[in-house]
Amino acid sequence: MAYSARMASIGARDLAAMAETADFDAIFRRFAPYVGRVALRIIGRPSEVDDVVQDVFIQAMRGLRGVRDPAAVKSWLVTVTVRACNRRLRRRRTRQWLGWEQLSELPPSTVPGANESERVAIVNLYRLLDRLPASERVAWTLRHLVGESLEDTAALCGCSLATVKRRIAAAHARLQEGMRDG
Repeated sequence: MAYSARMASIGARDLAAMAETADFDAIFRRFAPYVGRVALRIIGRPSEVDDVVQDVFIQAMRGLRGVRDPAAVKSWLVTVTVRACNRRLRRRRTRQWLGWEQLSELPPSTVPGANESERVAIVNLYRLLDRLPASERVAWTLRHLVGESLEDTAALCGCSLATVKRRIAAAHARLQEGMRDG
């Protein structure tokens, strides 16, 4: 059986056994690519993804045993990922405000086979996203780039459905304004 097929066939019972026996290597192999994709869409810089993934799995080593339902491991890891990205975005925003950091790295196209105009559009989107407050950016990104439902976006952001809707609407308005001005 191929590695990816074997990892995909791991069930909830197997995850529970991994967590109990601290088989974090298997959990890492199974979920790190997904955590990395979510982190890349939120933070937009490939050079920062490995650091986020590492932070998430350091926290997982400490807290995974507290996850009662093995089927909830993936959603728990995504919640940890969102929090790690949120912290990173806030620090980045502060560094930008202080003039210590500029957007030097252009994000890659998240669409395989994207042509040049699509790549330019993605770069421009991430430049606009860099201007948003972290809470709005994370909510908008989870909803529109990761594809989470509104309910799941609210849960991942740790806020009410009404609050996440306001954040997404505010981000959308700022992005529209940035596209008109830019």
